[in-house]
Amino acid sequence: MSDEAKVTHIVVLIAMEAEAKPLLEAYKLQQQKFKLFSSAPSVVYTGESHNGDCRLSVVTNGKCSSFGVDNVGTTPATVSAMAAIAELKPCLIINAGTAGGFKSKGATIGDAFISTKCANHDRRIPIPGFTEYGIGFQDSTPCPKLIEALNLKSGVVTTSNSLDHNESDDKLMAENDASVKDMEAAAIAWVAKLSNIPFFALKVVTDIVDGDRPSHEEFLENLHHAAVSLQEKLPKVIDFLAGKTLSEI
Repeated sequence: MSDEAKVTHIVVLIAMEAEAKPLLEAYKLQQQKFKLFSSAPSVVYTGESHNGDCRLSVVTNGKCSSFGVDNVGTTPATVSAMAAIAELKPCLIINAGTAGGFKSKGATIGDAFISTKCANHDRRIPIPGFTEYGIGFQDSTPCPKLIEALNLKSGVVTTSNSLDHNESDDKLMAENDASVKDMEAAAIAWVAKLSNIPFFALKVVTDIVDGDRPSHEEFLENLHHAAVSLQEKLPKVIDFLAGKTLSEI
């Protein structure tokens, strides 16, 4: 997509149903009967932006058939992203959801962050050349006008497949200059880059990574509050983007 091409179809990838529900209701999106790939558990909802300038598709990772919980982490995110690109052919991809934030970067519960870069902090491969590959920094599509217009925060989103974190994770997250910690953005950023599709993540903070409480306790306690914040911010982001060119965001 060139900088002067208009954004006419946004795909929003959201891992958990609870995170997606407010957006589905706000845009009255309809669940589609077709599947993204025959075996993919992903669920697709479609509609359009409030101003009618842009098609809007929301894709969730669906439920795990073995355990009955939301499919989370980089593997389901990769499947959903690849299937969405192949079947829906978006102009722009947004990975939206909740995440941990760092108080050292000014994060508080409910804050919304736009990614500037995405990286991994659990792919430790101490072999020449593979160290950098494991971290896998990916630039996000710059959107300074969006950040300014909606008074959003921004920073590096760092990804792993665990909600908690250990000393090795902490070291790599610091080296990544992370503002936000999540479980899918870096994987989706990698898939988007393969297809040369503009991408950024929008993450709302549920827990403080460098705080003094266990992540899972804060996450469960603040999920509703963060979902309300996401419900407020995400529609504004979509309506700001709809019909604009990349140079205008």
